Amino acid sequence: MKLTTRTSRTLMATFAASAGLAIALTGCSTGSTPGGDTADDTIGVSLIVKTNSNPFFVAMQEGAKAAAEEDGVSLTLAAGKEDGDEDTQIQAIEAAISKGDKGILITPNGPAVLDAIAKARDAGIYVIALDTVPDPADAVDITFATDNYLAGEYIGEWTAAKLDGADAVIGLIDLFDDKSVSVDYNRDQGFLAGMGIDLADEQVNGDEESTGSYSGGTYEIVGNEASQGAEDGGRTAMENLLAKNPDINVVYTINEPAAYGAYQALEAAGKSDDDVLIVSIDGGCAGVGQVEEGIIDATSQQYPVKMAELGVQAIAELVNDGTKPETTDGLDFFNTGVALVTDQPVDGVESIDTAEAADLCWGGE
Repeated sequence: MKLTTRTSRTLMATFAASAGLAIALTGCSTGSTPGGDTADDTIGVSLIVKTNSNPFFVAMQEGAKAAAEEDGVSLTLAAGKEDGDEDTQIQAIEAAISKGDKGILITPNGPAVLDAIAKARDAGIYVIALDTVPDPADAVDITFATDNYLAGEYIGEWTAAKLDGADAVIGLIDLFDDKSVSVDYNRDQGFLAGMGIDLADEQVNGDEESTGSYSGGTYEIVGNEASQGAEDGGRTAMENLLAKNPDINVVYTINEPAAYGAYQALEAAGKSDDDVLIVSIDGGCAGVGQVEEGIIDATSQQYPVKMAELGVQAIAELVNDGTKPETTDGLDFFNTGVALVTDQPVDGVESIDTAEAADLCWGGE
């Protein structure tokens, strides 16, 4: 069982194929042949993200391209057609094996990709997961990611303090309802733990008691709805939750696109900004702007550009001198950092404001 408050409270980042595959080639080294195989001395790396529709993953791609150019890496970009699209990611992994890539960086869309990852590793490809730790964690060589449980705790602790003893009527907008991935349950369960709500199985969303006490008062969980991490999914999820209980005053969302969709549904239902607290995770540039505007009340900021940069650098170093990256002490992944962002600070919960967060969004230089 994880503790409700982690000992590591780092607020800044700690160092922190076919057209159907949506694959784009970026020639970043002198050994690459556009549209063809790479030369023997070229370090080929494929970055396979969940989707191109989320700015989080677009930023990750940009970070990888910059690092590839600097480190002499020939980079292939691929993405699922939508969040949860495992088949397209599997095809991209198979393409990387066929090309003889030295490394794969992947934000897994679900457990079905693990068999393909195993084949890649058997073929001698070094596989690094980004953002999402697979289950089991050793299905890849290493993961560079946010401590998503801690990110959830931050916004949960802030919410509990902000409520100041008021009853909490909570709607939870998650990622999926048809598969289990660590980024989904870690954020959700971290949020509830941060609020002081007792958990059942930390790897299952929605199995906790629907009513009880949080650290400041009493709570009711209206339900969990899936959003696919998308704006339209967040809007539909919020509409479904409001249909169950229109008195919701706390909304947790898996990410900021889902948060903005939830905000639209609340606005359409006549709920003012003062009626409902919306909290989320990402800390992207647009999301920070939404915190500043009062659309989102607090978010946990993570650093996808840093994840991608470190991933490319790690594979280049492995090929060039055999150096392997190591996990953060006490974790089964390398922690790339997290910070709570809000312009409504509360006593006892460390945070940064939107002005500072705007300089850090996505983790770029």
